[in-house]
Amino acid sequence: MKIKHYILLTLFGAFMFSSCESDLDVEIRDPNITLADQIFTSAEAYKQALAGVYANLSLSSLTGPGGSNIGGLDAGTGQYMRGLFNLQNLSTDETIFTFENDPGIRGVQRNSASPENVLLRGVYSRAMFSVSLSNEFLRQSTDELLQSRGIGSLGDIQTYRAEAKVLKALSYYHLMDMFGKAPFYDETTEVGFTQGEELSRPELFDLIEGLLLNSLEDLPAGNSGEYGRIDQGVAHMILAKIYLNAEVYTGTPRYAEALSRSEAVINSGYQLVNDYQFNFLADNNSNGAQNEIIFPIANDGQTTQNFGGTTIIIQGQVGAQEQNGESLGVNPGGFGGLFRLRPQFSEKFTLNPLFENDARNLIITEDRPISLVVTDPNTGYITTKYSNRTSTGGFGSDRTFTDADFPMFRLADAYLMYAEAHLRGGGGDLNTALNYVNLLRERAFGDTSANIVSAQLDLNFLIDERARELYWESHRRQDLIRFGLYTGNQYIWAFKGGPSTGTSIDSFRAIYPIPSASLATNQNLTQNPGY
Repeated sequence: MKIKHYILLTLFGAFMFSSCESDLDVEIRDPNITLADQIFTSAEAYKQALAGVYANLSLSSLTGPGGSNIGGLDAGTGQYMRGLFNLQNLSTDETIFTFENDPGIRGVQRNSASPENVLLRGVYSRAMFSVSLSNEFLRQSTDELLQSRGIGSLGDIQTYRAEAKVLKALSYYHLMDMFGKAPFYDETTEVGFTQGEELSRPELFDLIEGLLLNSLEDLPAGNSGEYGRIDQGVAHMILAKIYLNAEVYTGTPRYAEALSRSEAVINSGYQLVNDYQFNFLADNNSNGAQNEIIFPIANDGQTTQNFGGTTIIIQGQVGAQEQNGESLGVNPGGFGGLFRLRPQFSEKFTLNPLFENDARNLIITEDRPISLVVTDPNTGYITTKYSNRTSTGGFGSDRTFTDADFPMFRLADAYLMYAEAHLRGGGGDLNTALNYVNLLRERAFGDTSANIVSAQLDLNFLIDERARELYWESHRRQDLIRFGLYTGNQYIWAFKGGPSTGTSIDSFRAIYPIPSASLATNQNLTQNPGY
């Protein structure tokens, strides 16, 4: 689905918004029904409107990469995928950001974020904006409105509506995972700055589960539709995620459902691409990786220019010493050495000589110390996992803004989730779980030399294997929490909790605080304990 230049996203931001988030600086215009009637005049208009909902995951505005359609936030802070990367990866053992004086960075990467942290506000506001866009699409696509506008029965409308429901569930899932609570809005909410009632984590869980289950029958089968659009596989994948983490979210384990939904994803027609890094290249929409990537967030150097997504990841990978931007398909200096690896993550590849031949080991160690000084981009190892080069050696369409789509969900994760759910008592079969893990190992090593046996398949193995397979894909914080390794002192990494050697962090840090700006604009919201 093309998502470029759709004016509807701007129009949604201007007059079709039902959230209480007044800090989003959204202007309400009257009468919106008349304006909506002027826009939703054909089946194509509805598809364009749906594309606008998808576009919110990629773009910060339609005025250009430097703009933001969320008031008070700059283009980078308010971009969906950049915010997700910050909160899920930067807060863990995976990576460190060099310019720690940038607003909000220190609090996130040293696990001391306060309710005033602007990065938290960016994620919370953008996710709630996504909920609002989805609700508006659902509000404008009822049978009654279709008939009143003379469109009649729109054959694809049920599929479009199902996609909008999954997009809403996705954003609520991210809010549930990171913040634990969010205000409730649906398509029946009165348009205007309504203060939605607060939903607790268990209530959000039920809402997300219901939206996904309700949408399934109206979605195409997995890997059978248009690349980049939601299908049944995406819904199954989010369900697998919430069930795998259900004990964290609700206090009640649901590993059998996690295994069942992982199995549903695996049986949905996706397949591993032969080369691991193809998943992260400029042509990952066409080089075979499109069959492994269950849900990509579109990046295009010409049509979806933004300072988040894979643009900041790839540009930020460029080392200050190496000046290796050319090899990654971007400008020689990149963004000046933004990202480096923390030692504890690097060691998952470097301590054991076995992983020297692992295709996932895309770490540059030469002439660099493994230890970090936060403000010195020449310290710490770096990675070249993502690239703006193609599988045939070509370049992306632009040297600043990248073409590599961000793989939010891919099949490899479903394999690992099946194995974990089995080990946690969710049923299934040990040999099947072992086979899924070894399929990933065989791809990584090119043969069976690194395959494991059943006695080696345990939870300690899996948390490290998830790190090696899925690093920088915005899963790490969630994984560490589920394994009991994020808070406390069972696992310490550099700068955890503040000092360079790391320290224990309090258990309340497993949930981020609700941003102060959101509390100020919705009196129904309450702060999380500890903040």
